[in-house]
Amino acid sequence: MKNLVIMIAALLMSGQAISQNLRQQGVSKMQDQERYTFELNDQVIRREVTFKNKYGITVAADLYTPKNIGNKKLPVLIVSGPFGAVKEQSSGLYANELAARGFVTLAFDPSFTGESGGDVRNVASPEIFTEDFSAAVDYAGLLPSVDRNRIGVMAICGLSGMALTAATSDSRIKAVATASMYDMSRSMSRGHKDGYTLEQRKKVVDYLSQQRWVDAEKGSYALGLHEVPFDKNGDIAKGNRVLPETLPKNPDPVLASFFDYYRTQRGFHPRSINSTTAWTATTPMSFFSFPMAANIKMISPRPIMLIAGEKAHSLYYSEDVYKEAPEPKELVIVPNADHVDLYDKTDLIPFDKMESFFKKSFQQAN
Repeated sequence: MKNLVIMIAALLMSGQAISQNLRQQGVSKMQDQERYTFELNDQVIRREVTFKNKYGITVAADLYTPKNIGNKKLPVLIVSGPFGAVKEQSSGLYANELAARGFVTLAFDPSFTGESGGDVRNVASPEIFTEDFSAAVDYAGLLPSVDRNRIGVMAICGLSGMALTAATSDSRIKAVATASMYDMSRSMSRGHKDGYTLEQRKKVVDYLSQQRWVDAEKGSYALGLHEVPFDKNGDIAKGNRVLPETLPKNPDPVLASFFDYYRTQRGFHPRSINSTTAWTATTPMSFFSFPMAANIKMISPRPIMLIAGEKAHSLYYSEDVYKEAPEPKELVIVPNADHVDLYDKTDLIPFDKMESFFKKSFQQAN
């Protein structure tokens, strides 16, 4: 299957967009900045909170708490992802559902995105995003309603790699689960299914390096495709949106799947990078130098659960991490599900397995 971003870039360049616009999609009705893409469970309380990471960046989050917990100290799950999404989308949906099952949950926007701080917007940092998870642990572990000995992480898509990386160096995280995992360092530095040649990798590095001159001269940061594609002539293909504004005729199935979530009423949010814009063009630089979960063996004996769709173009990431990770570990393949299905399709997302995984993990940790 072709790299999604290669397909997007080719489509942007070829101008094959059709007259299907966002108003027809119903997105014009959703400009309210506080819109959530899911209904709050009536047994759950949600409130806005903030905390600072060790770099002094204010991280914005939503705290979900089951109603009528009294003086109980509950386990807590830190939730984030997908890469380029905000807490009002998939991570909030997961946090809402898991809170209804008896967990305190904290869904956050990574630094530089959504409502979180950071002076340069739409820049991704593998180190700082990893730190955001530990900063969330700091905050959640001090809540009076939380048992700090029962802290887990539930990460989706591109934040999954950062979650696993955080757990390698933060033993307070007692269990990690991922859904539709993406290794963003591997993806950006090697391409989909490691498709870049060595020559292409060097071309990407040179393109990013030269882009820094452009940004430095202008005093601002250009937007670009974070998974840098090549055109049919073998040259760098550029674009300033993760997803096209309109869906082209006969789209690649992966593109259509992402578009159906981020660009329609189903999952659109005006603060989501994937819904409206792109990352800074030089974002991939740090991902070339920061491999995810390089010390994954440090997580054991804390358990890992990797959830992926049977039809997901990203399935190989979960399979490869599963091979590399020591026991205890579990790979859950969801039948008939693709990558994006696990963002919000509650009939496919295995919440029962998540609930039992974390509860069992916390019992063993104590």
